[in-house]
Amino acid sequence: MATATTVHQVRRPSGLPTPEDFAFVRGPLPEVTTGTALVENLHLSVDPYMREAMDYDGWGGGNDLDTPLEGRSIGRVIASRTPGLADGDLVFHRKAWRTHALVTPEEATVLPGWAGVPIRTRLSLLGGTGLSAYVGLTRIARLQPGEDVFISAAAGGVGTAAGQIARLLGARRVIGSAGSAAKVRHLVDDLGFDAAFDYHDGPVGAQLAKAAPEGVDVFFDNVGGDHLEGAIENLRTHGRVAWCGAVAQYNDLGNPPPAPRNLYDVVSKSIRLEGFLVREYNHLQGELEDLLVPHLRSGALKPDETVVEGIDNVVAAFIGMLRGENLGKMIVSL
Repeated sequence: MATATTVHQVRRPSGLPTPEDFAFVRGPLPEVTTGTALVENLHLSVDPYMREAMDYDGWGGGNDLDTPLEGRSIGRVIASRTPGLADGDLVFHRKAWRTHALVTPEEATVLPGWAGVPIRTRLSLLGGTGLSAYVGLTRIARLQPGEDVFISAAAGGVGTAAGQIARLLGARRVIGSAGSAAKVRHLVDDLGFDAAFDYHDGPVGAQLAKAAPEGVDVFFDNVGGDHLEGAIENLRTHGRVAWCGAVAQYNDLGNPPPAPRNLYDVVSKSIRLEGFLVREYNHLQGELEDLLVPHLRSGALKPDETVVEGIDNVVAAFIGMLRGENLGKMIVSL
């Protein structure tokens, strides 16, 4: 008899999560009841926001213990008792960290087929990762052609998407920070960034000033902390900050890094700083697809993904992503 595997969070982590914070639970396939469909998951997303969700219970976006983490997933319907989903449909849903999921039509979106575009791209450039980058650049930072952009954690999923989308939107120069020399080379040689630096090599502000001696117009922030301080130092008057994440503090929410010492420059330089949650912009999904799909088909846009195989490796993939072991979006394929 076929079995299903779910990966439960069983305790709150202290600092970086460890394998002991999770348990693999195996049992029979969920029973398909009227109004539901059984999905065999094909690709699972692991993302930085999941670390924050591990620290508190489900009310308000956290995760209850002894349950799988919520997350973006792609699967195929293998049994259905609802007219909204048919056997064989490829669907997007948010019941991750498991091999099989029982969903309703309201919980799943049947995915269109794009010739020449791998389906797992719906978890990277065409998913929440790409939408985060698109929203931050177009709606929050309001990037204009000819402007210069700095992106922190630029070799991660959202960072690599933001760099490529910024170029499509007409950015003059795209600059990124990353955590190793290999990632810096990847950004410049493979993804077309104009400049990049390893933030371990010196103060962010000084390195950014060297890469962009005339300053930058837009900062897309995935880190916070010293990156935000260094960016404020180098933003031009009327610069904009689109604050997407704060990976610098996810593993220690009780002891966040100090606020930027130059925060008042937000006032003196008339800088606009705005945070955002991508879930408030799901209505822009079609706009994202209209922009990106032609470039994906032509090869001008490259899905930057690190793919790990097998449900048994989902915890290792998640922890590896938090350690920065991935290039681009981390995806677990089942």
